[in-house]
Amino acid sequence: MIDFYRYTDTELKKLLQSITIVIDTREQNNKAIIDYFTSKKIPFVTKKLDYGDYTCFLPSNPELGIIRDTYIDCYIERKNGLSEISGNLTSDRSRLEEEFQRAKGKRFILMVEESAGLEKIIEHKYNTEYNEKSFLASLFSFGHRYRIDIHFIDKKYAGMFIYMQMYYAIRELLKA
Repeated sequence: MIDFYRYTDTELKKLLQSITIVIDTREQNNKAIIDYFTSKKIPFVTKKLDYGDYTCFLPSNPELGIIRDTYIDCYIERKNGLSEISGNLTSDRSRLEEEFQRAKGKRFILMVEESAGLEKIIEHKYNTEYNEKSFLASLFSFGHRYRIDIHFIDKKYAGMFIYMQMYYAIRELLKA
C-alpha cells in the first residue's frame, strides 16, 4: 500500500493562497472578472487554452513538494448571457461541440452570465428566435453528453464564481 503525503493545515493554506488563474488569450469583455481578481489579490496570467476560457495551476513550490507548475483538469467556459449561448447553439453549434469534444473527460463548467437564466429561457426572455424547448434540450443534452456542469451566474459574481470553482477543485485534490 502506498501512503500519500497529507499537507498540514498551514501548508494547505499556503498552497491554496498561491493558486493562479489562467485566462485564455481570446477571452474578451472580462474587465469585471479581472477587476475582481485584482481587488482580491488573486494571481492570474493570460495564456492560450485549447478549450475553455479559464483554468488554474499551483505554482511550483519545491519546499512543499511541488517541483513544477501543476495544472489541473478543470475548465470554465464563460458565455456572456443567453443571447451569446443561444447563438452558439444555433449558428456556431459545430464549433462549440468540437470544443466540448476536445475537453471530454476533463472537469468542464459552462458559466452563463445571466441571473435566473433557466427561468429566462423558459419564459423566452432572450434576444434570439431560438425556441426555448430546443434551447433547453441542447443545453441539457450537451451537459450530459460531455459531462458539463451548467451554471447561470449574475455578472457581478462571475469572478468570485471562477475563483471559488478553481480553489475548491485544487483543495479537494490536495486533501485526497
